[in-house]
Amino acid sequence: MNKKHLLYSIISGLLLGFSWPVNGIVFLIFIAFVPLLIVENKLRHKSIKKIFTYSFLSFFIWNTITCWWIIYSTVFGMIFAILLYSFLMALVFSSYSLISKKIGNKLGLIYFISSWIVFEKFNLTWDFSWPSLVLGNVFSESHYLIQWFEYTGSFGGTLWVLIVNLLFYKAYSNYILKKNNYLKTFSISLLNVSIPIIISLIIYNNQTISENSINISIIQPNIDPYNEKYGRTNFNILKEFKQITSHRVFNNKIIFTPETYFSESPGYSMTDFFETPFYQDLNSYLNSKNSQLISGIQFYKIYNSKLTKTNSSNYIKDSIWLDIYNSSFINSNQKQIYHKSKLVVGVENIPYKQILEPVLGNLLLDFGGTIMSRATQTNRTVFTTNDNNKIAPIICYESMYGEYINEYVRNGAQFLAIITNDGWWNNSPGHKQLLSYSKIRAIESRRDIARSANTGISAVINKRGDVLKTIGYNESGVINSYINLSNQITFYVKYGDYIYRIALFFFLIIVLFYFTKKK
Repeated sequence: MNKKHLLYSIISGLLLGFSWPVNGIVFLIFIAFVPLLIVENKLRHKSIKKIFTYSFLSFFIWNTITCWWIIYSTVFGMIFAILLYSFLMALVFSSYSLISKKIGNKLGLIYFISSWIVFEKFNLTWDFSWPSLVLGNVFSESHYLIQWFEYTGSFGGTLWVLIVNLLFYKAYSNYILKKNNYLKTFSISLLNVSIPIIISLIIYNNQTISENSINISIIQPNIDPYNEKYGRTNFNILKEFKQITSHRVFNNKIIFTPETYFSESPGYSMTDFFETPFYQDLNSYLNSKNSQLISGIQFYKIYNSKLTKTNSSNYIKDSIWLDIYNSSFINSNQKQIYHKSKLVVGVENIPYKQILEPVLGNLLLDFGGTIMSRATQTNRTVFTTNDNNKIAPIICYESMYGEYINEYVRNGAQFLAIITNDGWWNNSPGHKQLLSYSKIRAIESRRDIARSANTGISAVINKRGDVLKTIGYNESGVINSYINLSNQITFYVKYGDYIYRIALFFFLIIVLFYFTKKK
């Protein structure tokens, strides 16, 4: 193994990792691919296996630095995620080398950009989805640099990163080859960094505040999810809720509590929840305070026949099947429930269940009060309050998916409510990254966010991505604040991941051209 190539691949991995939120130096991302591109250029006509090996090392370092905290919830899951995504990223990078070798460098560079964006979109949609390392996410802690995400979404950030890296690589190549125009290329690279930043700062400083707002309260109970949270009755939790809200929450509020706040297993039947003594007691109390609650809870639905069960159903015994839902509800004049539909891989669902379940069985790790995979719903439900305000009830992991959030906004959501349980990862970058990525969702949709965490960081975020109020990790408390309402539809909300669709077009054309030329 060439020591120089090895050093370059390590440098690329470190630059990628040390640029990442929440403590990274974001501008490192603009040169992070350059050392790896140098290695690829040296080896393009020599060994595709070595290109794969060096790039795998770079992406393994990146994945490890940014995702090691998964170990707090599952050691196997951490190892699997790091190895899988390092392998897939190396595969994409190696294919760029293969394509460029055959059809030339210019088309190869277009392929590099388009294939990476296609890979990121694929990663957002398949059953092993892990959206954390979308390149656009790197700017979440520097949200004032990316206000134009309301037009492009996070793929605009990915496109920006890749183009600037290629420009800096071109400037380096010209310098090594002693071409006179390397300073010009370097200047163009700097302009491509600075111009989007200037545009973003202008947009940031010209954002107007909505005249319509509502008062809210966010509760962070801070209950250990491993040893305390599950196993309690919902009536005991309700008693604690009344104690908290009686002194620290005022009337005329919407109250938010975390994911699976009411955590008694197996939860409530889908058919009669609103008639249960628990709901009647809760609703009566909230009505006395002239308040409404959005909270996490668990539901189930029983099927007595294999013919009526769904693909997500868990087999119990004697032809009895069960769907378990990680859900949220609002007490209102209407009966409104939403079921979490972006599930955590291996914790809340079995990927490709129809294929793997016969091999792996029906059991999963106990991270949600049961040991069964969860069911989902097709459409994004928007909760409507008694005052006709519309709220997106986003549950945990779902907040990492930009186009997914767009569906709530297109369905009328005037602000975003994220309820989550971030205590699985201890005091690590995990819960901090999830909060940080939420700022991108605020910018993309131009919606304020109310974020209630069991523990982690509960927060109020405005539509510019500014975090206005927080409750820190391992703290309990209440945020009394207000949320601005908006009916604005941004370009990104309207058109979604159009950058991906353009990238897919170029990707398919170049791949077809490659195989035609090869033949």
